[in-house]
Amino acid sequence: MELRDALDQISEIRERMARGQVFRGYRSVTTGFTAILAVLTSAAQAAWVPRPERDVDDYLWLWCAAAVLSLLVVGVEMAVRAARSGSALHRQMTVLAVDQFVPSLVAGALVTYAIGKFAGEIVWVMPGLWAVLFSLGIFASRRFLPRGVGFVGGYYLMAGLVCLAIGRNDATLRPWTMAIVFGAGQLLAAGVLWWTLERSHGRD
Repeated sequence: MELRDALDQISEIRERMARGQVFRGYRSVTTGFTAILAVLTSAAQAAWVPRPERDVDDYLWLWCAAAVLSLLVVGVEMAVRAARSGSALHRQMTVLAVDQFVPSLVAGALVTYAIGKFAGEIVWVMPGLWAVLFSLGIFASRRFLPRGVGFVGGYYLMAGLVCLAIGRNDATLRPWTMAIVFGAGQLLAAGVLWWTLERSHGRD
């Protein structure tokens, strides 16, 4: 029993230490890649889904595919860095950072499914909802992230609200809306990561 109590205390101490550190698993290069992907997906939408209000499923599948690819790229880099670090604290921080962000991603996936399946006529709300939910994920995990990330969360929140405010005439479904919202947002995030973590501290 004493051994178990000691192990529990060590685990608690490690978690507290992780919560007090800045998570370095997000990198500017992969974050910048997601910004480029948003622009390329917007170009693909312009070519393949010119009428998203009519082709709701195609629109949602296209952007969901882009989101999954972005998550895979970022997730693989985080996992590789955690494995190579050899640090139990780094792995613990990775788990905590992911745990804070996942609920907003799950909510976004469920909302997308519900609207795509049962309420396609209001698909115009999706860009705004995606941005708002993404901002919530950023705010939830901001205590692990460097200073300045709050501006990124604020940007996504405001961009989402603007999309919801102007979207009645399907303006938010135009191809370059998502490029502006997520392309610029991820570029801003990449800049914050580079400036606060990589500019003076190196790549590691």
